[in-house]
Amino acid sequence: MYILLPMDSENIEEASLTKINDAKVWAQILVEEGRLVEVNYNADKDAFENFSEAAVVINDNEYVWPFMEKSMIVLVAHVQRSIEDIVEAYLFKELHDLAY
Repeated sequence: MYILLPMDSENIEEASLTKINDAKVWAQILVEEGRLVEVNYNADKDAFENFSEAAVVINDNEYVWPFMEKSMIVLVAHVQRSIEDIVEAYLFKELHDLAY
């Protein structure tokens, strides 16, 4: 599954999930068979070759309508910030559904 993340840096070791409006770069991660397979970065969230099936945001107050219009799943990482933590939380179903 391809998952889209708004990040504050391209440095995979230091990058943290950030608010959509504060994103310096977007990360698209591919999670398959219980592991992180690849990470791609782009300044434009719509410029990735592969369609993202889900987006992870930092809180319930983010403007996520553009993702929902594309039928993407929107998940909230209330405490997870690094790509590694987000992948782990996704695999263990610890990310939350968006509260309306």
